[in-house]
Amino acid sequence: YAQELDRQDPLASYREQFDFPDPNLIYMDGNSLGRLPVDAIELGEDLLKRQWGERLIRSWGDGWWTRPLDIGAKIGQLIGARPDEVIVSDSTSVNFFKLVLAVLRRQGSRRQILTDDLNFPSDIYILQGIIDLLGNRHCLDIVPSPDGLLGPVEAIKARLNENSALLSLSHTVFKSGFTYDLTTMTAAAHEVGALVVWDLSHSVGSVPIDLSEANVDLAVGCTYKYLSGGPGAPAFLYIRRDLQDRLVNPLSGWWGQKRPFDFGLDYVPESGLQRFQTGTLPMISLSLIEPGLDLLLQAGMEAVRAKSILQTEYLIGLWKALLSPVGFTLKSPLDPELRGSHISLGHEEGWRINSCMIEEMNIIPDFRRPDNIRLAIAPLYTRFEDIFKTAVRMKRIVSDRLYEKYHPDKSTVT
Repeated sequence: YAQELDRQDPLASYREQFDFPDPNLIYMDGNSLGRLPVDAIELGEDLLKRQWGERLIRSWGDGWWTRPLDIGAKIGQLIGARPDEVIVSDSTSVNFFKLVLAVLRRQGSRRQILTDDLNFPSDIYILQGIIDLLGNRHCLDIVPSPDGLLGPVEAIKARLNENSALLSLSHTVFKSGFTYDLTTMTAAAHEVGALVVWDLSHSVGSVPIDLSEANVDLAVGCTYKYLSGGPGAPAFLYIRRDLQDRLVNPLSGWWGQKRPFDFGLDYVPESGLQRFQTGTLPMISLSLIEPGLDLLLQAGMEAVRAKSILQTEYLIGLWKALLSPVGFTLKSPLDPELRGSHISLGHEEGWRINSCMIEEMNIIPDFRRPDNIRLAIAPLYTRFEDIFKTAVRMKRIVSDRLYEKYHPDKSTVT
């Protein structure tokens, strides 16, 4: 049945555009690090040998200087933004820091920062650090999820008030895959005068996003998950056009300077999005983001999302039939409209099962404490057969107690 679904798959040919050095490896971790696009291999060689090796510093004039904006414009097509509203810059964490601090400075006497306990912990750490940096004048209100799975939508709305400066949420949350409605939550914040910074890291490239339609203020996101930009590739930030010149980049650097090659001693910010650049970008890793983007743009996000829903529904069906009877619990929403493109399954022996999957079953998932095994659907290269084999092997690991040979202590990288 799975093989027949693969034969009917209109996106099946895109799998050939990714590198598979071990064709038998089942990779279910594309929400942490996407597979390598074949075109990125050729581009990487050109970047090293020709663009750097031959052209040397002349490559800045050949297109390097504008590449953050050019690639940002392509990301903008995936997230419903205008070309001058997205730029590649720094890491997700640094971009998040810049945008949050800019918002809090603009919001004046408003002191409440609102988030939930499903948000990516790094974002919360940065919020805590910013509060300390600003003299502990702000209050971080972390709204608890009712079940550790669904976002506390109504509770967040109830806590928004005239003192709210910022609402900060992950669009798709990293553990359960629950996905917020951008329009609803943004509108709720705007009703009380708060601004919103969305983290799109676990949704960009897997879920259709329309920031313009939702009237989103600001957003950040990484490029190395579903965008397959490569490990540690630079992230992106989005600022709605009308806000760009009203916000001040707290990390003022020469790439955001109005006339950077004048090398004047007084900082004058560039107009528009460019002012939120800071220092020189890692041009090789930045350029390698583009091949994965091009594949998603060719396929179209509606087609990608349609396959993602089919595949996550299929995986949930396999959970019901095969995995629930051996103790796995579903830790993602049943409603496809409320989830992104990964499914979390819990088990009391989750870590040891995860270890066995990697060491014996030739499957790479990932694990999030305390017991979540995350299985990512990357529609451009994940097959239905991969999903079927994953479920069958997970059942065998538990039924035959194969996990018992693995130590319960968790490694540093999961």
